[in-house]
Amino acid sequence: MHTIDYLPVRHSETVLAELMIPSYANFGGKIHGGLILSLMDKVAYVCATKHASAYCVTASIDTVDFKQSVEVGELVTLMASVNYVGYSSMVVGIRVISENVKQHSVKHTNTSYFTMVAIDDEHKPLKVPGLLLENQEQLRRFVEGKRRKELKIQHKQLVNQVLSTSQSGFNKSILNDERCKLGPDVL
Repeated sequence: MHTIDYLPVRHSETVLAELMIPSYANFGGKIHGGLILSLMDKVAYVCATKHASAYCVTASIDTVDFKQSVEVGELVTLMASVNYVGYSSMVVGIRVISENVKQHSVKHTNTSYFTMVAIDDEHKPLKVPGLLLENQEQLRRFVEGKRRKELKIQHKQLVNQVLSTSQSGFNKSILNDERCKLGPDVL
């Protein structure tokens, strides 16, 4: 099997568009956030699989902040590209826009970063091609992906540190100004 050492970002860029129909709406008449997440996972999978030429799984999702709601009848477009690659992992950046085709208005609903991992037939991590960066925007995204990865490692270490100290000793003062009340059997 011939492997490719580096692939350009454009090789795996993926666009997915879907019309938002009434059955996708929640009780408030807006499109379910879970549906948007599912579409994001789908476009991340396609993008990563195209880059890796292998089956890929979702390893993590960096924050998903919904900036604006999506309405029934709007056309949602998801644009995905591989922004960063490690050995077997890829950070896929996804930009989601929603368009009211009647009013010719477009709004940016959210951006997120999915870490996808390529795996082989034995479900072991598989080396992916490197990324050929062809312009400044791709370079910027790659560097941001590297920094995001470093921050994720630091955040995980900090969370573990905070959780380990909170289990060894509990100080009631951390609950000051919080919206909770301790029952008689607590502490």
